[in-house]
Amino acid sequence: MISGKISCIWLLPLLVTSPCGRSVGEGAGAPPQAALAVETARLRDDSNGNDWPGYGRTFGEQHFSPLNEINAENVSQLGLAWFMDLGGGNPVTVPVEVDGVLYFASGHSIVHAVDAATGKLLWIYDSKAAELAGRRLRISWGSRGIAYWNGKVYTGTTDGRLIAIDAQNGKPVWSTLTVDKDDGRYITGAPRVFDGKVIIGHGGADTTSTRDYVTTYDAETGKQLWRFFIVPGNPADGFEDETQKMAAKTWNGPWWKYGGGGHAWNAFSYDPDTDTVFVGTGNGAPSNHRIRSADNGDNLFLCSIVALNAKTGAYKWHYQLNPGDTWDYDAVMDMQIADLMIQGMRRKVIMEAPKNGFLYVIDRTNGKLISAEKFAKVTWATKIDLASGRPVETPGARFPNGQAFELWPSTSGAHSWTPSAYSPRSGLLYIPQMESGVVIDDRKYSAANWKRYPGNAFDEAFDMAGGIKDPLQDTGWLLAIDPATQQVKWKFQHPTSRNGGLMATGGDLVFQGVGSAEKLNAYAAQSGRQLWGFATQAPVFSAPITYVAQGKQYVSILVGSGTVSGFFPLPGKNDAGSQRKRVLTFALGGKAVLPPQNIVKFRASNDPDYRPDAALAQQGVGIYAHYCTPCHGGAVVSGGTAPDLRASSVPLSEPAFDTVVRGGALTAGGMPQFDEFSDTEIAALRQYIRSRADDERNGH
Repeated sequence: MISGKISCIWLLPLLVTSPCGRSVGEGAGAPPQAALAVETARLRDDSNGNDWPGYGRTFGEQHFSPLNEINAENVSQLGLAWFMDLGGGNPVTVPVEVDGVLYFASGHSIVHAVDAATGKLLWIYDSKAAELAGRRLRISWGSRGIAYWNGKVYTGTTDGRLIAIDAQNGKPVWSTLTVDKDDGRYITGAPRVFDGKVIIGHGGADTTSTRDYVTTYDAETGKQLWRFFIVPGNPADGFEDETQKMAAKTWNGPWWKYGGGGHAWNAFSYDPDTDTVFVGTGNGAPSNHRIRSADNGDNLFLCSIVALNAKTGAYKWHYQLNPGDTWDYDAVMDMQIADLMIQGMRRKVIMEAPKNGFLYVIDRTNGKLISAEKFAKVTWATKIDLASGRPVETPGARFPNGQAFELWPSTSGAHSWTPSAYSPRSGLLYIPQMESGVVIDDRKYSAANWKRYPGNAFDEAFDMAGGIKDPLQDTGWLLAIDPATQQVKWKFQHPTSRNGGLMATGGDLVFQGVGSAEKLNAYAAQSGRQLWGFATQAPVFSAPITYVAQGKQYVSILVGSGTVSGFFPLPGKNDAGSQRKRVLTFALGGKAVLPPQNIVKFRASNDPDYRPDAALAQQGVGIYAHYCTPCHGGAVVSGGTAPDLRASSVPLSEPAFDTVVRGGALTAGGMPQFDEFSDTEIAALRQYIRSRADDERNGH
């Protein structure tokens, strides 16, 4: 249901002027100094909640709103107020809302502005990122979030741009390239805005040899202000500052040849009282410590929380969660800021529940560890030593001498990128917890023989195998923990491990989407009792937001499969073509009704010309695993992010398959081009896909 008409659609503003002739740097909003107090007040953790202007609503990334018109007593009356159908592509952006307008991105940074109370579409801005991304498109699914400051909406793009858009009319104000033109970096995470600055990181360490960094820009003009490198570069080139020189002492071997990694693509928090920005950093490039750093050294600042002076980018302190990480345990999950009473003392803390399965509570004034306890099954370490702050690792966890190790959590983590939430009202931290394990080894790899898999493909420099028989495997939970005591207060089990991000409210509620169940639920914040649910007709991975528009409280969320859900098929949900991707908005007494769901029974394509060729298909297995799995799913079983190729007509025709895969015919729709594939490789890939369709037709 979309009311009204599109008032303006603005296409690509890559160069120095916008389509309207406005010079880059001109924009909407109040003068910068006049806006500073207004926007800072809106983003403070103690703001009134009428707006949701940032990814986590506020600087402290709590994903909490004090609004309580919708509460535990009346949430049963919550109904659909309006909905909007979206096109194809990624639908997992966490929206923002300011002054009655809802802003969100879908696909590859196609930004929308919608009347938050009625669903009337105001404008659309298409960054044309998919067409410009080149090989970066191979691993970037699209935007997970956007930002707002002083009349401008900010989005990052797959091709590495940071763009400011006039919030009133959808016209581009400025655009800057945050990465090198031909490198492997890309943006999927949400920018954050503070003190008139925009901070952005990037991805890329899993697929290319990158030395990663975060950068801040002037929010009004796009001028670069400062950049902090997460890992040191080649010593022969000299170091940017003493911090990089210090970090280099924790690396070994020719790490700079591999880039080092450390991508900080998602987690940023800000403390306005101390003017400190906190950065959650990623895993190394490659993940395997033995190859990356000769199996020696802590490798700063990988897998860390790094505190920086927000005005200058100067280093203040760091806490490293996984020294010398070798399991892809990045620390890019959102970090909540709070003041907690711990053992009778009020402590200023920052909290993170990262991939590695421990919940960390850290003094945000100095980086000292206060507590760290397991919130999931963990086999790589027995505990975190509070005196040193370092993990006590399990013998064999680094899979020495080619020995395999059963790793829990798996490299997918006990908590992925989907946001957790902290409620100052309940005093509880809510985590979308995952349980999964994997068997890991690197017996085939060494520093002498390893070369990164070419063409922007996943390459951790170790092997993984599933099939673990454990009742916890692929289970998921909504977990409520008191961070002051590290005690679990309640947990609610979901059908699978893949579920949505969280929002807590002053109405004593916690909202979460349930992926495989295709529902948005509300739970009692103190007890975990489910109080309300809505059938979304699509998996839910994004996090909801709430706000006031025209004097009424609303809850909005984007639904549909996107990002890494493509790795992990949900039972019966692999038909991406019939799966609806929507914005759903709820209010008390809402009466809107979704149209009947068009449930398509999955069928593999009819392929009368198919002839088995096991040897050729086997050649295609590795090609598919490295290049196609992230979007189309493991073993050609889609999780809904992209079409299930077993049902596609494209692989049936050799010319059509070549035109799409090597020719890039569908690049604008998000399908990357693989022009480097040889005739043999393209034939092998096509044969493998057709063989998997044949398996489906024959019930295998």
